[in-house]
Amino acid sequence: MDDEKKERLRRAWAEATAGNRRRSREVKIGSVAIGAGHPVAVQSMTDRNTNDTEACIAQTGRIRQAGGRIVRLTTQGLREAESMRIIAAEVRRRWPDTALVADVHFVPQVADAVAAFADKVRINPGNYNDRGGSFEALLEKCRRSGAALRIGVNHGSLSPKMVGLYGDTPEGMVESAMEYLRICRREGFDRVVISMKSSNTRVMVHAYRMLVAAMHLEGMDYPLHLGVTEAGSGLEGRIKSAVGIGALLADGVGDTIRVSLTEPPENEIPAAQAITAHFAAATASEGTFRRGQEALREPFAYSRRLTASVGRIGGDNPPLLRSELLADEADALHDGRIAVIEAVGPHPVEEWREAIVRMDAAGDRRPVILKRTYPSCDRTELAMQAAADFGVMFIDGLADGIWIESAAGTPQADTDSIALDILQASRARMSKTEFISCPGCGRTLYALQDTLAVVKERLSHLKGLKIAVMGCIVNGPGEMADADYGYVGAAPGRITLYRGKEPVRRNIPQEDALDALIALLRSDGRWTEPE
Repeated sequence: MDDEKKERLRRAWAEATAGNRRRSREVKIGSVAIGAGHPVAVQSMTDRNTNDTEACIAQTGRIRQAGGRIVRLTTQGLREAESMRIIAAEVRRRWPDTALVADVHFVPQVADAVAAFADKVRINPGNYNDRGGSFEALLEKCRRSGAALRIGVNHGSLSPKMVGLYGDTPEGMVESAMEYLRICRREGFDRVVISMKSSNTRVMVHAYRMLVAAMHLEGMDYPLHLGVTEAGSGLEGRIKSAVGIGALLADGVGDTIRVSLTEPPENEIPAAQAITAHFAAATASEGTFRRGQEALREPFAYSRRLTASVGRIGGDNPPLLRSELLADEADALHDGRIAVIEAVGPHPVEEWREAIVRMDAAGDRRPVILKRTYPSCDRTELAMQAAADFGVMFIDGLADGIWIESAAGTPQADTDSIALDILQASRARMSKTEFISCPGCGRTLYALQDTLAVVKERLSHLKGLKIAVMGCIVNGPGEMADADYGYVGAAPGRITLYRGKEPVRRNIPQEDALDALIALLRSDGRWTEPE
């Protein structure tokens, strides 16, 4: 991308996010309206085979009971499309305020079929582009039925054309989306939602920002669906999701979200609600919400702020926790050679950015530790709030240290663990194994949640490695583009192992697959025995 285009996009990003919330048009997904100032909607996806209609109906009910009014189901073939028709009829009878989304991969004819009765159809333009089919015909079917359309661009599954032109980059993701958005505008179809997902929070945030800027330049105001793909499970998965989603909500960007966890899908709803509630409280307060944007010298790529090093903090050193400072570094903190910026108001990102802008204007290059004290005594709530606040600052390379405190007396070991997970999720510092795992869907070919638990138990001591555990070939290897190794469902009871994007052992019986992965790690010199 040339410098002139970058500058146009920077200005467009700043203009589009100048208010408390990015302006987007209203799009109705069944009875659920998103965009145009509506509260950010939360959603989830069933993980049962769509042909098991009773299981999918029951799971949809549990998602709705948890508070999710938008539910997605995989429809990989015409048989699944017909099953979804049956599911839709029963769901609308039992829970008429619930919107159903058909998730289509690979086969455009399936998108054409489900457009007749789904509230929204989700397509991946990379798949659609490669498989033929008429996008304009799909738009006409959606127009007639009243269905919305989600153009879901995923990092790692771009079309060969886009990869050839831009590589597997945020710019390629944006151009893939814009190609289809221009067709939607040309055809006069405006019930469109866009997503730009990745398991890498930096890629995800940079792609959404660039898309917002690109749409703004062309006068587009389509709403955005936010999510971090393959976030994992437990507290780590919640923190990773809060880092990526929170980075965008902090700038008023996002109209509906999904927290993708390798857990029962109804568990995703309270996690998503915790993130939206955190920002709903902030945006409801008075005052200007968007000061300090000048701190983002490079909104669309990682750029570490230049600071002096004091011992092991600042400069090119990875960020440290306050509790990790050695005696001489702690002395530097107390005598002011290390700056502490403490956020005390409802908009911590704004406070931190503003302070950094002032430091830059004064030529102050001291290392910066960001600090915030949280009142919550619930560890999960504390973790998600801190992740949503701090994550974007480390995605943007604006800080050298992190200091989380709890007014309720949360043990330091817990706040330190949370801080390390935030740094890892924002790709600022790798301190342990990262597990990239999909949440599962109707395509999943094995017991994903149980398998992830076993893989974690055997491999969690491998500091710095990224291991992907994926349910099927749709999500792997493309969606695990950032992983070092992958464990991917290939057929019922069969696993294929990947090194990066390359398959190295195909169709291994599942009972042998984990030992085979460990053997691969040994042969690559990446294995160490647990202590």
